[in-house]
Amino acid sequence: MHEAQLLVVDTLGATVDDLCRKFGVWRTARALLLAVWRQRQMTNQVSHLSNRMRRDIGLPENEDRLLEGRFPLWDIRH
Repeated sequence: MHEAQLLVVDTLGATVDDLCRKFGVWRTARALLLAVWRQRQMTNQVSHLSNRMRRDIGLPENEDRLLEGRFPLWDIRH
């Protein structure tokens, strides 16, 4: 079991070089851009939430929302 878990890790450059050789430069670049875009989408999904909702799920408050001048009633603390 221990032998099956042992992995050989190449450097990033060697891995990218292998990917480019196997799939081509443009396909590799496209896959990288898609991965970056998907990651950005996942991190931006909470940007539209109000500060009350952000607090409810354990996220820090968005200071930009306080500076917009819009204060919904449910964002007012007691």
